[in-house]
Amino acid sequence: MRLNEIEFTEAKPVEGYGPGFFRIGGTVIEGPALTGPLGTALWGGYEDSAALLALADHVDVLFLGTGAEIAHIPEACRTALDEAGIGVEVMSSPSAARTYNVLLSEGRRIALAMMPV
Repeated sequence: MRLNEIEFTEAKPVEGYGPGFFRIGGTVIEGPALTGPLGTALWGGYEDSAALLALADHVDVLFLGTGAEIAHIPEACRTALDEAGIGVEVMSSPSAARTYNVLLSEGRRIALAMMPV
């Protein structure tokens, strides 16, 4: 087995989560969170498509965590992301966080938006 040290760039890994919060790169975010190459911030939820669309030139895929269970995202949000050319993978927030961390460690161009569990 070969072990490699992981170096994260401006994007920070998800270190933990719980009821209503996420810990990303040492910072606790209460409520929905957005993280990726542009930094980590509180996210306004599905209606805050501007924050997601700002990622268009910086990511290939956006992981969208829908909370404790997988759910459909609003059609307006999905359409806006599709029109901007942002690939979207919808899954539960715990699954999205794990997937994001793995691909982040590989140096992929990704971002993560999550609703709290």
